[in-house]
This record gives sequence, C-alpha cells and structure tokens, in this order.
Amino acid sequence: MAAIAERIADTPADGSAPATVDRAEQPDDQIVQLAQADWSDYERLLEIRGESASPRLTFIDGVLELMTPSWNHDWDKTTLARLLETWAIEVGVAMDGAGSWTIKSKLAKRGAEPDECYLLEPIAKEPSRPDIAIEVVRTSGGLNKLEVYRALEVPEVWFWQHGRLQFYGLEGDQYQHRERSRLLPQLDPALIEACMGAPTQTEAIRQLRQSLGAER
Repeated sequence: MAAIAERIADTPADGSAPATVDRAEQPDDQIVQLAQADWSDYERLLEIRGESASPRLTFIDGVLELMTPSWNHDWDKTTLARLLETWAIEVGVAMDGAGSWTIKSKLAKRGAEPDECYLLEPIAKEPSRPDIAIEVVRTSGGLNKLEVYRALEVPEVWFWQHGRLQFYGLEGDQYQHRERSRLLPQLDPALIEACMGAPTQTEAIRQLRQSLGAER
C-alpha cells in the first residue's frame, strides 16, 4: 500500500495534451485493483491524494480500484459535460455541476468518484449525493460501477461508451436500463451522440446550438 501511496503523491494533476494530438492514437486508462483492502485504506489514499485529479478511487466489497484516466477519457468527459451544460442553458433546465465529487458511505462501505455529476435545482443545503452520475468507459475490466452507485442511492447513472449514451435509473434497490433519462426526459441522446463526434469541443457546441435553434 505504501508504494501505491507514493505513486498517488507523485501523480501530476494536469492531464492536458496538445490540441493537435489524434485522440484515436492515445493510450487508454490505467487501472489497478487492490484486493483485501479495507475502509481505512480507502480513506487513507483519499487523504494522500488530496485535491489531485487522479487517480480516481472506487471502493466496493474490499476491492480498491485506482484509475488514471487517459487524455481520451478526459476529453470525452469534458466534451460531454460542456454539451450537457450548454443544452441545459439553451432549453432552460436548472442544473448544477459537481465535477468528480467523492461520494462515499462508511455504512455501505462504498465509495466512487464519477467523471461528472449533476444536481437538479432546487438543491438541498448539504446534498449527500448527486442526482446524476456520469461515467466514461474506455477500458474493460473495471469494477461494477452500478453496484457501487446502487448502495450510494444515486438516482441515475449515465455511461458514455463506444459512442453511445446509456441511462440507468434506480427503481427500488435496482437499476433499470432506460432509453432516455427519467430526470431529463427532454434530452435527446441521439443529438448528444452526434455532437460528441465533432473534431473539437468548440465544434461540438456549435453543432448542438445549431440543432437546438433549428428545433425551435
């Protein structure tokens, strides 16, 4: 565990890359899983990492996962966030972003850090969880994030994977796959998916605004 802690302390927060880099040629995420970890290990690594952007930590059933996102990963999550926030402004939806908020429960022994997450207004004074958690999936073999979020009682989890946006809503104590978000039913996933294919984030937002303007 000490070796992992040293790696966390040395991880640079800036994962930027030149705008001219071809995203298709970039390496994918690096994932390390530590078995037989306990809650104190998880909290210790959170403390050591501090405000650094990586690695992102997930804890479930005694397994601690450390994920260092690739440039591709963070490009996708940032583009998606910018599109969603632009969409919300354009259509008049009140929602607040909370970034990679560390959501955890000592009682449930679960902890997660979504790529992005959102709360819909009105917002409680001290919210314990987001309304929507978003995960970008680029590398197989990670933990079951739905099981983590289920115990944390996050109402909706969205996955961006293979160019598609997938929605899971919590019904009772299980997630159900949905064609659209129940919390934001007016959001057309096909429109977001099309804009995500743009070569730059500026172009993605321009395409979104053009499409929304044409619909009015």
